Amino acid sequence: MTPERFLKIKTVLGRRQPDLTVLADGVHKSHNVSAMLRTCDAVGIHRVHAVSSGGNFRRHHMISGGSQRWVDIVVHTSSEKATSTLESQGWRLIAAHPEDSAKDYRDIDYTQKVAIIFGSELKGLAPNIIKKADDVITIPTNGFVASLNVSVAAALILFEACRQRETQGLYNQSRLSCEEFNNTLFEWSYPQIAERCRMRGQPYPTLTQDGSLKTNPFASPEKKLLKIITDPRA
Repeated sequence: MTPERFLKIKTVLGRRQPDLTVLADGVHKSHNVSAMLRTCDAVGIHRVHAVSSGGNFRRHHMISGGSQRWVDIVVHTSSEKATSTLESQGWRLIAAHPEDSAKDYRDIDYTQKVAIIFGSELKGLAPNIIKKADDVITIPTNGFVASLNVSVAAALILFEACRQRETQGLYNQSRLSCEEFNNTLFEWSYPQIAERCRMRGQPYPTLTQDGSLKTNPFASPEKKLLKIITDPRA
């Protein structure tokens, strides 16, 4: 871990938005899953939600080792459970769905605690999920198509949310709790060591200002293994 890399990680983490999220309800296609997560990372979303009865979203080959490292994923077994959980946590539900009564996506205040729901590529959102939403939004089009690809629609809506939040100064300082910031900082900086600490039930070791480990979290004879993990020159 170089000081420059550590500073980059701290800077990105400091701009994460804990009160902006996405619920992907039945999004399955590889390119859409990958593109949506890349957009979520780009606008500073810290945690996304997905509906996948078998947990396939988390195991998707297009996100393993990629954007999933930077964006946490919470998988729900059904749409109803996902929306009920978000409601109980105080999220305002915004359904992205092309219907006549839907609002222009630019007319929504995204500086609140909002969860934007995107449906499957083929069917969109189910009527019962649309009814649970506080607002329904659409992206106006001037051609024959009534809707856009789900990952394209997500990018447009999320960058509008990003624009509004930048105007309000919501990216100017860290908005994560101190505990979550420090834990995530360690997990992003030393993912292998973090995983071993979790397996052993050990707390993460403290980091120095330049991102080095203050203490060895593992006792001998694993000292050599720790050196290999933390120093690629070893």
